[in-house]
Amino acid sequence: MEKLTVIIPTLNEAHNIGSLLEQIDFADEIIVIDSYSSDDTVAIAKKFKTTIIQRKFDNFSNQKNVAIDTAKNSWIFLIDADERVPEKLKEEVLGIINSDTKIDGFWIYRTNFFMGRKLRFSGIQKDKVLRLFRKESCRYNGKLVHEEIETKGKTVFLKNRFEHYSFRNSTLYKNKLDKYARLQSVEYDKKIKHVTPYHLIIKPAFRFFKHYIMGLGILDGYPGLKYAYYQMHTVYLRYAYVKQLKKTNSLQSS
Repeated sequence: MEKLTVIIPTLNEAHNIGSLLEQIDFADEIIVIDSYSSDDTVAIAKKFKTTIIQRKFDNFSNQKNVAIDTAKNSWIFLIDADERVPEKLKEEVLGIINSDTKIDGFWIYRTNFFMGRKLRFSGIQKDKVLRLFRKESCRYNGKLVHEEIETKGKTVFLKNRFEHYSFRNSTLYKNKLDKYARLQSVEYDKKIKHVTPYHLIIKPAFRFFKHYIMGLGILDGYPGLKYAYYQMHTVYLRYAYVKQLKKTNSLQSS
């Protein structure tokens, strides 16, 4: 019988980690890769049968790859602390790793919840992540944010979905988006020469239009409106931070 390693990246996830760890008692090994949380994340994780690795954050790919290299088992199931594993998804995962499948990676769709409501539209109807894979065939690569996993073998989709609860309250969500925008600005600083009104006005406006109109976020009511607004604001912040970086670099070189 094949064994399964679950990997959970964390940073200040005390409000999430306990509930998730209670759900994944089916794992043979659980690795929590923590970026030196300042809350009770690690203390809570220690109450469960987990291996805890604390590592200074440099980028998401490296964090995950360190945990993958540490894993004792061939099958890896990577789960974010704000995701939940419904019973049917659990059964499907266990069925796959104990089969004779030749597939190396499995995409999983996510059902997203925002402000206490399930988002049925908002442009994220087909939100998906590759999270169940063979250690020997897959590796995270590139990007500070929205890192990508590369696989040498064939991938397919699972039938069942994660439940994703990314929103706890407005302050924490805005802090999270601000962090992502700052990280992304480092990459975009290398891609663009000048920040213009196109980046600060047109691109954020289009992002709102993409989620709220094209993605039918209008049908998700007020949560759909807020979700589109937050996505718009993140794009604006990204380029505002790029502009700030370019100004700082210019002053340093003068």
